[in-house]
Amino acid sequence: MKQLIMAVASMAALTSIAYAGGNHAGGHGEADMMAIGEPGDAAAAGRSVTITMKENDDGAMVFEPASLKIEEGETVRLTFVNEGELEHEFVMDVHESILEHKALMEKFPEMEHDDPNAVRLGAGAKGKIVWTFSRAGEFEFACLIPGHYESGMKGDIIVTN
Repeated sequence: MKQLIMAVASMAALTSIAYAGGNHAGGHGEADMMAIGEPGDAAAAGRSVTITMKENDDGAMVFEPASLKIEEGETVRLTFVNEGELEHEFVMDVHESILEHKALMEKFPEMEHDDPNAVRLGAGAKGKIVWTFSRAGEFEFACLIPGHYESGMKGDIIVTN
């Protein structure tokens, strides 16, 4: 019995460590190791970009603008306004991670997360992310609430050096 209790306690400890070490898509919560960069210092932000989230009359869901061009090493204040009638989110990462996160959201649509590279907003809400784009490359942003990506709610981030 004592061995059984010890085994259960060990499994609980390992599970806690696994959850503390990262979130649903493996890599969230480890922002300093993300390919796209890391959370930035608001005082270092050289510019601000406002991104609008909304649904169009034709049923498409969009971000405006749908693409961003950023210099490697630049810190940008991204401000978000959800002008739509639905809840939307903005998640930025490499394409493969976006697709992994999307698949997980399809399985668990009510999942809440607190990732520094993401923001989720109800209708009429505003939010922000301050981010340092420390690596050049092609990245993606998307709304991963089920059905939104397929309705056009995605875009590109090009970080140049």
